[in-house]
Amino acid sequence: MITYKPKDVAGKLALGFLKNPLTSVLGISLLLLGFISLQVMPREEDPQIAISGGAVIAPMPGATPQEIENVIVNPLERKIREIKGVDHIYGMAMNNVGIVNVVYKIGERREDANLKLYDKVMQNMDKLPKGVMQPLVKPFDIDIDIPILTFAFYPLEGHKADYEKLFPLARHLQQRINAVENVAKTTLVGAHKPQFNVEVDLNKLSAYNLSMGQIMKAIQSIAVDVPDVKGRTKDNKLLIFGVKNAIEDVDDVKNIIVAQYMGSPIYLRDVAKVQRGIDFQNFKTAYVTFKPGAKTPEEAEKAKMTPVKEQITLTVAKLAGTNAVFVANDVLKVMEEYKKELKKAGFGYIVTRNYGKRANDAVNELVRHLLITIVIIAVMLVFALGFKESIIVTLTVPAILAVTLFIAWLSGQTINRITLFAFLLSLGLLVDAAIIVIENIHRHLHAHDVDERSMEEILVEATDEIGAPTNIATLAIIMTMIPMLFVGGMMGSFMKPIPLNVPVALVASLVVAYIFTPYLSLKLLKKPEHKHHHRHHDTKEAKS
Repeated sequence: MITYKPKDVAGKLALGFLKNPLTSVLGISLLLLGFISLQVMPREEDPQIAISGGAVIAPMPGATPQEIENVIVNPLERKIREIKGVDHIYGMAMNNVGIVNVVYKIGERREDANLKLYDKVMQNMDKLPKGVMQPLVKPFDIDIDIPILTFAFYPLEGHKADYEKLFPLARHLQQRINAVENVAKTTLVGAHKPQFNVEVDLNKLSAYNLSMGQIMKAIQSIAVDVPDVKGRTKDNKLLIFGVKNAIEDVDDVKNIIVAQYMGSPIYLRDVAKVQRGIDFQNFKTAYVTFKPGAKTPEEAEKAKMTPVKEQITLTVAKLAGTNAVFVANDVLKVMEEYKKELKKAGFGYIVTRNYGKRANDAVNELVRHLLITIVIIAVMLVFALGFKESIIVTLTVPAILAVTLFIAWLSGQTINRITLFAFLLSLGLLVDAAIIVIENIHRHLHAHDVDERSMEEILVEATDEIGAPTNIATLAIIMTMIPMLFVGGMMGSFMKPIPLNVPVALVASLVVAYIFTPYLSLKLLKKPEHKHHHRHHDTKEAKS
């Protein structure tokens, strides 16, 4: 029978859960929710920072940079300044075009920022001078511009870098990966498209009295898509027929008639060298270097050298807020499906960047450090409080972390190095409340009147006694974290998981300490025996 009436929330929680059969169910549920949150929360190496902005491109053919600045750039800058949340505006005036770059303050919602910029430009279209073409509003996509995976496709030993074979295959693979769930953006770097290369001989061009413009017009006139022709017959039947492509191979290009000379046609082959090849005017060629002893390709390992091979890099970015580990694994499965097809075409690939693996390794490493820290705390508490008391305090730590992880998951946070650093930072503070409660319970259990009171009453009174000062001390620590929420700029957004998660963890530590520390103490601790003390006291009185 408990006669003590608690005055603080600490004692009321202890009384309510001390002998409640649902307390153990609550503890197991919390641990389960924490484990689920740890598994399903999006994993990233670093927190993604919301950066918003865009560019307004306004062409004005024939205008000089000075005119562009006066009639386009300056008026646009003044109007865009009216948008709330704009941090910086950079205007550029060039021949024929003006560009205004807009950067919003860190943390502004990208969708809202893009809409406000577009609305502001459209509202002021009537104020732009005549001759200005329709402005193009192009938002920044920084959230999806950073790839989580990069693949380098290189020719295998004995094969030449045949872009005519590789480019269509890489393009098809890019389209397939783009269909993977939560993949946002894919790009091909260093790719060379197959094309017909026409190298005009200027001497022959002069001999036939032709110009480059005539050559270009002749090629353009036939190098167009000819649509299907549809019509109806007299008996109302639909007639559909197609026109064969005008250019299918090198000979078709060579046989293009560019002019007439004295009644005879002049073909493109007469004034130019025509070959099937790649867009060699594109100088964005990429190379991959294998270090000595690398596992792939095998040739590099055998030769112990650093071969340089031409390659095409496929980059894959994910949607903001999604799990980098899951997205990376899904894309790797698709790549594995195409491995045989690539090998058949004479190409292999290596993963040159796997952000998902790095994020997973970083999170797992910090989780291991978290567990090691908990073990160290448990060992230290054995010497300070005793074995059973140390076990009680240590068991509250996973429950506190589970509550914090679950709330972070519900609030849409990701688990990353900064989130886990917040847990490590607060780990020493999390056990304070439980240590204070168990220490006061220990003191009450060794009081002179312990035999006259029930174990339940001792636990409730000991918990209630330290409630108010513990609450105030924890609140003071929380208040030291709150100012971090108001730090602006890049650093404020990067470190935001700390002021978001540490206060939650500290509040959870109070609740868990008030509920589970008395409950576990009732299961594990016992009142000390004083029989030997009473016998010794009675013997003394008898002698006197």
